[in-house]
Amino acid sequence: MPEVEKVPMTPQGAQKSREELVRLKEERPRISRDIETAREHGDISENAEYHAAKERQGMVEARIKDLEDKLSRAEIIDPSRLTGTRVRFGATVGLLNIDTEEEVTYRIVGAEEADLSQGTISISAPLARALIGKEIGDEISVTLPVGRRKYEITNVHYV
Repeated sequence: MPEVEKVPMTPQGAQKSREELVRLKEERPRISRDIETAREHGDISENAEYHAAKERQGMVEARIKDLEDKLSRAEIIDPSRLTGTRVRFGATVGLLNIDTEEEVTYRIVGAEEADLSQGTISISAPLARALIGKEIGDEISVTLPVGRRKYEITNVHYV
C-alpha cells in the first residue's frame, strides 16, 4: 500500500484551514434553502437562481472535501521551534538578487498558506525547492516564470 503523502502546514495555516472548513459547513443549510427557494419558482431548466445555487453547492462541497483531505494528511510544523542557518519548511529567508542587488524576503509555507503579496511562498514553488537545504552564504540559480534568477542567501530565521 502506498504511503500517504503528507501536507506540510504551519500551525497558523492549519488553523486557517479549519476555520474555513467550519465556515463552509455552516454555509450548507443556506445553500440548501436557496436551492429550495429557486425550485419553488417553477421550471428549473431555465431557472438561473437554481443553477447558480447548485453550482455554488458543488464548489462548496468540493472545497470541503479538499480541506478535509489536506487536514487529514497535515504535517503541522511549528517554525518557532526550529533553529539554524539551513533553509527548511517554515524558514524566513533573506535573498540578494546577484544581478540587480535587490533584496527580498520570503517565508516558506504550505501550499494553502502561500500568498506572494504577503511574502510567503509555497514549499512546492520552484524558488522554495531551490532553497531547501541551503545555508546562509550559498548561491542558487533558479528558473522562475519571470526568467532565470541568481540569489545569495543572506539570512535564515525561524519565527
